[in-house]
Amino acid sequence: MSPSKKNEGFSAEEKAAMRARARELKAAAEGESAVLDALDGMSPKDRVLGKRIHAIVKKSAPGLTPKTWYGMPAYANKDGKVVCFYRDAGKFKERYAMLGFNDSAGLDDGSMWPVAFALTKLTKADEARIAKLVKQAVS
Repeated sequence: MSPSKKNEGFSAEEKAAMRARARELKAAAEGESAVLDALDGMSPKDRVLGKRIHAIVKKSAPGLTPKTWYGMPAYANKDGKVVCFYRDAGKFKERYAMLGFNDSAGLDDGSMWPVAFALTKLTKADEARIAKLVKQAVS
């Protein structure tokens, strides 16, 4: 490097982009941790279901960011809108857990479609259906 050239480092725009990316990574890490903490606080039966849902969503839609939403495990799109969530049965003392989809999910099918599913256990067929729904929700 010649002595007449000055090393100016990163531009203001590059620094801003790096800070934004660092915030995104931190939010994702904190979101994952918050979801796992929420799952750990559930009853054993709800926790098993929730952990399977978490794994399916992460695999089927890696672009979704895990976070908690009203204390429930949830998954948000790049705009920060919750696409789907898992509500354990114990939250409202119900007899079943629930996988729900918000209006940001692309599940529209005609003039009527389901946006919530009761869960008592998960079979391989159920898991495949959930994976398909999650993929459709983000498409």
